[in-house]
Formats: sequence, structure tokens, C-alpha cells
Amino acid sequence: MLAWLTVGRYNHAMLWRVLLVMGCLLFGWPGLSRTAEPVVLDVRTEPTGGVRATATILFPVEPAIIQRLLSDYTHWPELFEVRMRMAEIREQDGKVFTDIRIDHALLPGEQRLLSETMTLPTGGILTELKGGDFKQYRRVWKLISVDGGTHTKAEFELLVEIDSKMPDWIVALAMRRDLETHFRIIREKALAQQSGQ
Repeated sequence: MLAWLTVGRYNHAMLWRVLLVMGCLLFGWPGLSRTAEPVVLDVRTEPTGGVRATATILFPVEPAIIQRLLSDYTHWPELFEVRMRMAEIREQDGKVFTDIRIDHALLPGEQRLLSETMTLPTGGILTELKGGDFKQYRRVWKLISVDGGTHTKAEFELLVEIDSKMPDWIVALAMRRDLETHFRIIREKALAQQSGQ
């Protein structure tokens, strides 16, 4: 009986949490996320499971600044509004292994993301899943110099599947908001770095 009550309370609490977050996502509560700079962003559920996001973003700074921000793993959580912390960062053979703990409003407790990141020879970064609380995770940033090297065209792709019973369509709604904020923060930090040079 006690186990049933505990599970019932957990499910009831999770239902309210999901409904609250969904309301914020659907009605654009400013406390949850601010509007992002204009980007071409597409977020959709995958028929085989997970959520895929693709985006093209124009940053008004050179690619080296964006590359530096994306590969500063110690300060990487500062690029997001979602709470996260770096539990481990280890570099070996030109690759960086990270153990990230993510505390997202949609999910109970911290989610663990173990990943390995490498710099692409053409400019950009590839991150692939190594373990944790995810079934799929693959992120690619391709950075292209434009306007004589003064701007960066970034092509972004992310595939995520969380090891959770949370429906993918809810994850997709949250991911769109999170990415819009992520891109805005990167832009702001990049401009601050450029003006500080």
C-alpha cells in the first residue's frame, strides 16, 4: 500500500510538473525563456524515436570566437538557461570526454550525459554519446566563415533521445525553447568577447 501511495504521489507530482512546463512553453511565459535572435530552426520527433533539431545561425563574429566558446567546457553550462554542471572533463588523444549532469524542469533529478567531443578539421565540433541517461545523443556544429571572415554561418544538428517515459513531442517543445535561448546566449557572449579583444 505504501509503495502504491508513493508511486501515486510521484505520478501526480510529475503530471503537474509536465502541465506547468507545457503551459509555459505553449503560452510563452517570459520567466521560462526569452525570445531568441532570429535563426532558422526546425525541431521534430523522429519516427524511430528521439527528437532531431537542425538550425542555421548567423553570428556577427569570426568563427574562432564561436569555436572558442563551444570548446570552453569548464564554462559550457553558462551557454544554457537549463541548470547543468560539469562533473568531469578529461582530454585524451585529441578528444574531450565530459560527464555532464543536467537538471531540467521536465524531468525528476539530474540526468547524466556522458559524451566525447572532437574538433572537426573543417571547423566545428562533433559530440557523440558514450553513456548516461540518454538512448541517443549526437550534436554537430559546423562553422563557416562568411562576409570576409567577419561573420560565422553555423550549421547545427542535434539528435536526442532521453531514457525516460516522457513523450518525444513534449521533449521537442522544450528543446525548441532551450535551443532558442542557447543560440541567443552564445551570440551575446560572442559579441562580448569580440568587444573585449
